[in-house]
Amino acid sequence: MATTSMHIPLADFRTIYDVEAVEKAMGEASSHRNESLNSLYEKMKKLGGVRYVIKPSAVDSLDPLYDQCPNFSEVVDDLKKYLALAVSGNEPMHFTPILLLGEPGVGKTHFAKALAKQLSTGYEFVSMSSLTAGWILSGASSQWNNAKPGKVAQTLIEGEYANPVVVLDEVDKAGGDHRYDPLGALYGLLEKETASHFKDEFVEVDLDASHILWVSTANEARNLPEPILSRMLVYEIPRPDQEAARSIARQLYREIVTAHDWGFPEEASDDVLDAMASLPPREMRKRLMAAFGNAKLARRDELLADDLEIAKPGRTRRIGF
Repeated sequence: MATTSMHIPLADFRTIYDVEAVEKAMGEASSHRNESLNSLYEKMKKLGGVRYVIKPSAVDSLDPLYDQCPNFSEVVDDLKKYLALAVSGNEPMHFTPILLLGEPGVGKTHFAKALAKQLSTGYEFVSMSSLTAGWILSGASSQWNNAKPGKVAQTLIEGEYANPVVVLDEVDKAGGDHRYDPLGALYGLLEKETASHFKDEFVEVDLDASHILWVSTANEARNLPEPILSRMLVYEIPRPDQEAARSIARQLYREIVTAHDWGFPEEASDDVLDAMASLPPREMRKRLMAAFGNAKLARRDELLADDLEIAKPGRTRRIGF
């Protein structure tokens, strides 16, 4: 009889900031210190500087990703090497920051979220295409009006984990005034040694950001500075082939059906899987959710391929009244 192994991740603790340093910073309050910063210091004192750090317990913890994200098998292969070292040393998982390159819709962001789930740690998403200044990641001086901490400090201070997966989405599209480089903070954050004493310009207290697991996505690498690329492992992610697309569709169908009591069968039909496999992974969930609704409107508890409303070449949906 087959047995099912259970992977229970282990939790350890890391100090990501010194509460005494926070108290010292509060004691050095001056006329420029704003109320938002004082409130943040109070929160940091209340929460304390210790956060969970998750340690994997089995070398096959990432194996489900082969089925969930089959076109990322090369990435999973490499991550398992780091996983094996972490399990062997009873240490937290840590890997060289990775950059996932590929056309829109191949599942890059989905993979990063699935990775965080398998590692049982936190997940933070940062849309780099909306960033116009470096302070979004590393904070702005409290002397400025409406200043606040950056995404890194917020994630570490307000989150539960010292080693969350942080996704920098569309990192190749970060733009804005060249004087305030949106990627500037990454030069230090992507290096473990310098990240261990990262200082957000708003918080002004050293934070240990060295345990963060960095995953970046981009459509192409040519707009990224070479020093940033040199700090990452770069992967070209292909669009899934027919077999891989069917596997993704099957996993997604099961995930949605399991999460809801809608009465649909646990497995999709071959016709439905074939129809879904023609879609980019990003489109699958949207079309599948609409298909479930179409089936219910037709008073059926089983999906048909026609429920997916796959657009044929040359056909567009008219928008208007």
